[in-house]
Amino acid sequence: MLGNIGIPGLILILIVALIVFGPSKLPEIGRAFGNSLREFKNATQGIVNDKEHKNQDKNS
Repeated sequence: MLGNIGIPGLILILIVALIVFGPSKLPEIGRAFGNSLREFKNATQGIVNDKEHKNQDKNS
């Protein structure tokens, strides 16, 4: 779904976000989004590591 946006779509989304949130809020929103994405990535990595550890324990 997001693969079909393209460059013009991204520019349009950025312009709408700039109008709605204003230039002062965009860095804060980007920072919060980045932090959320990092936390999600770390959480999913922890789940994968737990599954791998359980599989190794079963095989031993």
